[in-house]
Amino acid sequence: MPLSAYSILDGLREFGFKAPLQVYRALDRLIELGKVHRIESMNAFIACEHSLCQVSDMTAFTICEKCEKVSEVKDKELSDYIHLRAVKFGLHAPKTNIEFHGLCSDCSNR
Repeated sequence: MPLSAYSILDGLREFGFKAPLQVYRALDRLIELGKVHRIESMNAFIACEHSLCQVSDMTAFTICEKCEKVSEVKDKELSDYIHLRAVKFGLHAPKTNIEFHGLCSDCSNR
């Protein structure tokens, strides 16, 4: 489940974290290392599910609009397609995050 920086801060206060800036700096570093992803539409962060994200140029997520479950998608075909589209339009996009919103199978079957 994605967490906001303030939710993370609340959980870390007992360990001496007091300012949001401390959490944001740590999250920025973890993002650089490919250990955490930012889910832009939710203004939240989630731990990486794959060990090679630090070398990946595209990460995709499925996001359930009902239960807010987020899953990381690794799909070489999708990554290649996005890269080709970027090149076609003259866009240099070294890191791309894509979010697919909808209902997960659990929520759509209820």
